[in-house]
Amino acid sequence: MKTLHTITMILLIVGGLNWGLTAFGYNVIEMLLGGFPAVVTTIYVLVGLSAIYEIFTHKSNCKMCDANTMA
Repeated sequence: MKTLHTITMILLIVGGLNWGLTAFGYNVIEMLLGGFPAVVTTIYVLVGLSAIYEIFTHKSNCKMCDANTMA
C-alpha cells in the first residue's frame, strides 16, 4: 500500500501544480500531451481517483495524522 500511497501523492502534487499554473494560463498537461487527448483524459482521471483514494485513506497512512502524535 505504501507504493499506491506514493503514486497517489505524486499525482495529487502534479494535479495541484497544474491547477495553480492554469490560473496563470499554463496547462502543463495539455502543453506536454495535448496531441494525445486520451492520455490527457487518463491523467485527469487518475488525479481525480488519487484524490478520492487519499480522502478515505490519508489519516491511516499519514504519520502526522496519527492520534498519538497530535497535540
